[in-house]
Amino acid sequence: MNNRIQILNTTIDNLSMEETLALVQEKIQTGEQLHHVVVNAGKVVAMQKDSELRQSVNQSNIINADGQAVVWASRFLGKPLKERVAGIDLMASLVEMAHKNHNKIFLFGAKEEVVKSVVEKYAESYGPEIIAGYRNGYFSPSEEKTIAQQIADSGTQMLFVAISSPIKENFLYKYRDILKEVNLIMGVGGSFDVVAGKTKRAPTWMQNAGLEWFYRFAQEPRRMWKRYLVGNSKFIYLVLRERFSNKR
Repeated sequence: MNNRIQILNTTIDNLSMEETLALVQEKIQTGEQLHHVVVNAGKVVAMQKDSELRQSVNQSNIINADGQAVVWASRFLGKPLKERVAGIDLMASLVEMAHKNHNKIFLFGAKEEVVKSVVEKYAESYGPEIIAGYRNGYFSPSEEKTIAQQIADSGTQMLFVAISSPIKENFLYKYRDILKEVNLIMGVGGSFDVVAGKTKRAPTWMQNAGLEWFYRFAQEPRRMWKRYLVGNSKFIYLVLRERFSNKR
């Protein structure tokens, strides 16, 4: 992949949303696999100490900046990224692409009632034939290989995995060979909850201002305070350290 940057031990592709979609389209047409991952401030922080996660992310075929903080950091560090490519927005465009190209999708993750709701919404919007299969995100390590094979046997062209980090990144990297016939394998975090209406996205102005994390925190402060407040503080520290240590 050309035009990649490196910040804080993390590889990121300097691609716009439009360029990312074009690349996925190309890989589906040529029958190749594209392992996609997104990074935000919290994931970058986790990658500093989690070597397995770092490998799973950095060895992916395409890595987008999902968080606006990562885009700002890239500019502050003199390696400016074109734009944020939010995973949930990318997924929405890819499902639309799958419909237009008569491709199938597999939905893996979230609670049973949530993933079923997403399946129903997509089937209603695009027709039931778009769904190759689905599965909730609750399983034991001993079931992983069987699940990967189930996905591979479904005949899907796109796999969306809505499981928390680092489980989804490590699952996709570990079983990428079993999933080699799936053209796109992609982690989408909490996107199924949003599509199902369980959680709400921030207003557009908050997304553009880089405050989507705060909107999410305000909805579930007890569960999210550590991820966002502590994680974001660590991210700022790491960015400042990299910027000023490089000037010595």
